[in-house]
Amino acid sequence: MPSASTVFVDTNVLLYAVDPRQPNKQARAQAWLQHCWRHDCGRISTQVLHELFTNLRRVAPSLAVEDARRLVREYRAWTPWIVDDETVDSAWQLQDRFSFNYWDALMVAAALQQGCSCMLSEDLQHDQVIDKLRIVNPFLLGPEILDAPAP
Repeated sequence: MPSASTVFVDTNVLLYAVDPRQPNKQARAQAWLQHCWRHDCGRISTQVLHELFTNLRRVAPSLAVEDARRLVREYRAWTPWIVDDETVDSAWQLQDRFSFNYWDALMVAAALQQGCSCMLSEDLQHDQVIDKLRIVNPFLLGPEILDAPAP
């Protein structure tokens, strides 16, 4: 059954899910991703896919290039938001409004354009609300919060 809450997933969450060096973060990231797959509520952007591939190659050079490509292909099932001129303009407005760095602003813009209610990121302020988008540090709270009323 699809969840009413759509969840934009920052690149670092995808990376932690496959990185065994921090088992606690890996387990929490995996729990969130399992929820997103099970409820068909995961959202990303083309930026996230590019960052995922690049960072997999950097932090796990022993990972075969085909395995990194396979993982990126799997997340294409989430129909990534294509970063376009409107997304960039929106990101610049968010940058000015919240003093985000450009790359974070671009992800927030993509999340907002997809109508997401939640964005998983450890890089932004936990529990900050941007319009109707709630920033959640996935290493502090689990997916069960999606069933609870917003703060």
